[in-house]
Amino acid sequence: MSENKDLYLHQKLVEGAKRNSRNAQSQLYELYYKSIFNSCYRIIGDVYAAEDLMQDAFIDAFKNIHQHKEEVSFGAWLKKIAINECINYLKRKQLIAQKLEVYSIENIETEEQSARFTVAEIKHALKELAPNYRLVFSLYLIEGYDHDEIAGILNISASTSRSQLSRAKKQVKNILENITIRQHE
Repeated sequence: MSENKDLYLHQKLVEGAKRNSRNAQSQLYELYYKSIFNSCYRIIGDVYAAEDLMQDAFIDAFKNIHQHKEEVSFGAWLKKIAINECINYLKRKQLIAQKLEVYSIENIETEEQSARFTVAEIKHALKELAPNYRLVFSLYLIEGYDHDEIAGILNISASTSRSQLSRAKKQVKNILENITIRQHE
């Protein structure tokens, strides 16, 4: 029952935002700003840029709210706008200067990881990734997109997405293993 009540409330707020109600827009912002900021931060890795991109996503969403269709939740629609803002930011910063190359996926067996890592260590490992790896890693493992969706978002092939994810996982694993080695020295 609570879920239906929330859905009804969100639909009413979106309708209000479509009528340029500042109150409805403010309430939608309060409902979604944390999750949108977190998505931007995981992709970009910079607090200030993530805040700016989150704000830009809301501005774009409210400017184009008449394009929102009820069959897609406002949150999912807003997240897609935010991710596109992040991608455009990365392109503007020339962190993704060329299309990602298609690599063959190497079959490297990984050892079981028995070590536990702190959130700070994992964040550090993600920041160490190349921007294109961090982007695919975030979209797939954190945001929940599949390789076909990532391919469409980044204008790459699904096999490129899979290989970039594979390489990102290997790099994260290596970074975390190095942390473990340094801790035991």
